[in-house]
Formats: sequence, C-alpha cells, structure tokens
Amino acid sequence: MDKATPIDFEIVSQKIQESGLKEVGTATIREIKKLVDTIEKATGEKYIRMEMGIPGLPPTQVGVQAEIDALKKGVAAIYPDIHGIPPLKTEISKFVKNFIDIEVSPEGCIPTVGSMQGAFAAFLTINRIYKERQKVLFIDPGFPVHKQQLQVIGYGWESFDVYNFRGDKLREKLEFYLSKGDISSILYSNPNNPSWICFTDKELKIIAEVAKKYHVVVMEDLAYFAMDFRKDLGTPAQPPFQPSVAKYTDDYILFISSSKAFSYAGQRIGMMVISDHLFKSEFPDLLRYYKTSQLGYSMIFGTLYALSSGTSHSAQYALAAILKAANNGELDFVENVKIYGKKAHVMKKLFTDNGFKIVYDMDDDEPIADGFYFTFSYPGMTGAELLSKLIYFGISAISLAITGSDRIEGVRACVSLVKESQFGDLEHRLKAFNEHYSK
Repeated sequence: MDKATPIDFEIVSQKIQESGLKEVGTATIREIKKLVDTIEKATGEKYIRMEMGIPGLPPTQVGVQAEIDALKKGVAAIYPDIHGIPPLKTEISKFVKNFIDIEVSPEGCIPTVGSMQGAFAAFLTINRIYKERQKVLFIDPGFPVHKQQLQVIGYGWESFDVYNFRGDKLREKLEFYLSKGDISSILYSNPNNPSWICFTDKELKIIAEVAKKYHVVVMEDLAYFAMDFRKDLGTPAQPPFQPSVAKYTDDYILFISSSKAFSYAGQRIGMMVISDHLFKSEFPDLLRYYKTSQLGYSMIFGTLYALSSGTSHSAQYALAAILKAANNGELDFVENVKIYGKKAHVMKKLFTDNGFKIVYDMDDDEPIADGFYFTFSYPGMTGAELLSKLIYFGISAISLAITGSDRIEGVRACVSLVKESQFGDLEHRLKAFNEHYSK
C-alpha cells in the first residue's frame, strides 16, 4: 500500500499491531471500535465512524423527563418486579396493538436489559422446551452477537443467507432445515441488520406456516421498528402497520428495542413480547431445568430471574412514558428517525460515484430502502481486505463476513454517527481510495 494515506500510515500500522488483531477485516464490532478509538487519539484525526449501530440523535425527551421524575421519587432504592412495572406492561401491550395490529396481554410483555438480554433469555429457554432440539436457525445476514450468545451457552445453530431465497424460494429452504428435527426456533431481523432488506407479508406468512408445521418458535428481532421509510408506519391504530410474523402464527417472541426508534440505547431497556398462546403453553421437558412446565413462567422466574433481578427501575418509567406518548399520537417517533434514511441516500451515492457498489441492492423485486444501514463493496477485494484498507483512509465499518452473509466481498456501513458536516471528508477519502486502487 502507498503510504500517502489520509490517516498517518505508520501510526495506523502501529496501532493495528498493538491491538493484537490477527486481521482487521474480520474483527468484531467492538474490536473495530476500540482500534479506531486508539487511532483517533494518537493521530487527532476524526474517522468516518460506520462500525457501530449507535443512535445518532438525542434521546426521546419525554422518556428522559419521566426517568428523572421516577428517580426523584426514589425508585432507584427499590427492586422492580422481574416481569416489569404494570404501567409499562400495559403500554407495551397497547403499542403492539397500535403499531403491529396484534393482541398480546400485558402478562407477556416483559421489559429486558436491552433486546440482547431478551434474546439471550429466549435462547436459554426455547432451546429447552424439547430435549432433542438445541439449535436455532438464523435467517441471515444478521447481528453477529446472537451467534456469540449461543456459543457462550453451548447451543448450536444453522444459518443461510436469505438474499437468493426470497419469495416462494424461502419455503423450500426452510423445509430443508426444519425437517431435520433439531431446530427449536428461527431468528431474523426485520428490517434486516446488516442488509436492510425487509420481508414481505408473503414471506412472513411462509415463515409462519413452515414453523407451525414443525412446531418451531419464531423469534423476530424488531430492533429497527417501523424504520422501513418507504411506508408510513408511524400512525397509531392506522394501517400500514409494522409487518410481523405475529399476524400469521400463535407461537412467537418479538424483541422490540428502544435503542434506535427512541434513541434510548444507553439505558439498556428493551421489550420481549411473548404471544399469549406460547406464554401459556406447557412443555414437560422444561421441568428438567425449571419448577414449572409453563413457558412464560419459566422464562420470567427461571431464566430472567437468573440473569438479572429485573430491568432498570427508572428506565422502565422512561419507556412507559415514551410508549404512552406514541400510543396517544403525541410522539411521532418514526418522523424523528427519518434522518437516517436521508443520510443513507446521500452516502450511498458518494460511494457509488467513487467506484464502489451496493452489495444488497434489491429488496425482493424493488430497490433496497434507504435506512440505518447499507452494504458496499469495491471491485477485486473481499470485504475483509476492503475494510483493512479503508482503516488507513479514515473510514471504519464491519465486514459482512461476520454477519452470516454469503457476500464475502461486502462491508456494512451504519449511517447514524456520520454527521452531514462530514460528507465532504467522506467524499474526499473515497475519491482518494478510488484513485489509489483503480490504477
């Protein structure tokens, strides 16, 4: 590599060596973050930070005020109920009715320490409902940490990149995996991290039908709730609604994050929504680990209790206030986050104008939406190679190789932390990269 790079070549090389990373291009999200933090500190140069899905907007103020009020009332001294405070459970139930158009009783609406704790608890519990099933099927690409969670607790998984199995092709692919008889559950994100594809209602119905055939629980990660900006999903109790498998099956768990839609990531509070049917279902094999065979009770007083004595008390009041404002039509949370789509539109053009290509460019039969993430590649390079070179040009992201994607040439970019004032720097660095590697 030519050492005349926008970020000091020698310092970048030194910090990479000191990091102990065998290969920058296959590093985890947090490893990339730590590396770039050290380079920025050593050089004084600001990177175009696209590696982490961190909200780039202020937290929803109605939540901040409600949390302050709760703290002043002394809730910090009191353990919250493991299953959540009643006002929050009620508002979660109303929220899924208003924005997904599904009925779930407050009993099955449970606050968790972010969606990640919800997923971890679900993996622990659902992989125990049938003693012969201890695998999760990931419809990839997906969030890398979910597989890390399974690795930590010793459960297995299967996965496939869904991009070439959209529409009717999805049924046969699901049949192939579920017919083996060792899959307990399916997990996917919608909109998808990292590709930003969005499943159609037809595809969600297919997932539900095949899962029901093989008695498999469907787990839907709605971290980017209502953020398919091609549709107006932000009006309570009016269609269109956030698409969900919950419309087509009785056995589902939804993970709804407060991090992106409400910019409330720092307080680590999410929602796990268990369907009424699944919550009440009895699975005798659960008695190997829990006092009861009922799924809902085992999830809350078995698994969640072992992980944490409840979710932050004050943050529960914050989320209850946010959801109440959204349910009452006083908070248009979707309008507040549309800036992500606008930034993605500009940034994608900067990449394609300078020799890059969008990797996941179609969403079934229409162009991919502009949203929180997009994916890109550069001719002749794998994603790992590309990322390793971009670090020297002041641009950070993650390789699709760690997301379960078959597109080894790809890199995932998150738009949230890139300020519009940085677009000029981004364009300059992309031009420099293209001039260097197009020779």
